[in-house]
Amino acid sequence: MAAPPDGLPSVVLVHGLRTSRAIWAAQLAHLGAAGVRAVAVDLPGHGARFDEPYTADAAQQVVADAVAAVPGPVVLVGLSLGGYTVLRYAAERPARVVAVVAAACTAEPRGRPVALYRDAASAVVTGWEGTAPARRAARAVLRPRRGRTPAPASDPDLARQPGWEVVTAALSGLAGRSSLATLAAVRVPVRLVNGVRDPMRVDERRHLAANPRARLTVIPGAGHDVSTDAPAAFDAELDDVIAQVLAEASSATGARLDP
Repeated sequence: MAAPPDGLPSVVLVHGLRTSRAIWAAQLAHLGAAGVRAVAVDLPGHGARFDEPYTADAAQQVVADAVAAVPGPVVLVGLSLGGYTVLRYAAERPARVVAVVAAACTAEPRGRPVALYRDAASAVVTGWEGTAPARRAARAVLRPRRGRTPAPASDPDLARQPGWEVVTAALSGLAGRSSLATLAAVRVPVRLVNGVRDPMRVDERRHLAANPRARLTVIPGAGHDVSTDAPAAFDAELDDVIAQVLAEASSATGARLDP
């Protein structure tokens, strides 16, 4: 699809586990007011795709369909499970992707944190028993989101909560893949965004070091749900990434025109 005449990239937003595209209401409004084309998707097993089984590959196809539906270069934005999803997409299908904003996804799913994921998953069905770190991770990642944007009353699909089978499938997909290796394979600018109170920050410095084009922003006062805990600060990160994309595009154009 051809680039828009204004040169602005399009934005595709991907939510986290047990939420829906409804969490991006503030960002869609902000980007729309700035003239940026943006679309938020529902992952399989969530929102309007509630009845579709979740797999990591199916999630990748949802992102691919969204990218195909918008014009020009694309900035991918993901939170938590959505962050891991868009990093994988940018690494494996880089065409048209010009930047990634990956929020709340700097815990390496392979190695030591795998046990944390498994304990957190177990905590869901045992009433939050287990280690204190597991309980914190479970509350941050698997619980219904505190303060999330409510689903419109006219769209009941967005209000349905994904079940245990979706959690199991999502965590299994994460545990089998290294986010550090995935991030290292991305060839466009990556903005890592974390809330200061997010327990998933555990490996943020390792992620920052994994890719020379990565930058890290830690937002004061915010937790795991950083885009809804601090929407203005998160929107500012989106603005900055888009400005970086435009500056790099302008620089590349100037270089081609130089004799």
